[in-house]
Amino acid sequence: MLALRSVVLGSSRNVAAVLGCRNKHTLPDLPYDFGALEPVICREIMEVHHQKHHNAYVTNLNAAEEQLKEAVAKNDASKIIQLGSALKFNGGGHINHSIFWKNLSPDRSDPSAELKKLLDRDLQGLDNFKKEMKAAAVAVQGSGWAWLGYNKKTKALQVAACPNQDPLEATTGLVPLFGIDVWEHAYYLQYKNLRPNYVDAIWDVVNWKDVSERLAKAQ
Repeated sequence: MLALRSVVLGSSRNVAAVLGCRNKHTLPDLPYDFGALEPVICREIMEVHHQKHHNAYVTNLNAAEEQLKEAVAKNDASKIIQLGSALKFNGGGHINHSIFWKNLSPDRSDPSAELKKLLDRDLQGLDNFKKEMKAAAVAVQGSGWAWLGYNKKTKALQVAACPNQDPLEATTGLVPLFGIDVWEHAYYLQYKNLRPNYVDAIWDVVNWKDVSERLAKAQ
């Protein structure tokens, strides 16, 4: 994102410097076993989702950044612009899934006192929040994400939805706290076309400790 911003601002030397010294993105390990979220999310879905889909975003993001490095070195503005969609899609996929894995856990937890307070104030409580998140997730046309985000300007929680792999903070300014992946690869092998059932079930494996920690950092 820093590299792209530099391109927009016309500082190609900064882009070259950033891309030249960066480490390649890597697939993060799951913090639990592939089968740990059963029966909510089955082992097969988790393995394919992590090993195939997320891994593809990482691979393609690294490839796009290598192409960007070459395009910047050649001062090829057309190629730089062309790469924007691949960087956004695969970069967003990597960002979103890296959050998603940690948002889930086989271990039970509860929202922190601060998170509960803001849920009550901004979203009329936990139960109503779940309803709003479900509505946002089910309403996504095609593929995308439903998110609980924190608005730093208003210091309030908001529910939002993003299409495809658009990353929440880069596209809306909201800091992502909790996301529900509603791409079919996230649930179809188990829930078929019943996306609402998948959304209802996922609350049993929410890692409220992680969500609460993200809120504390955002504040």
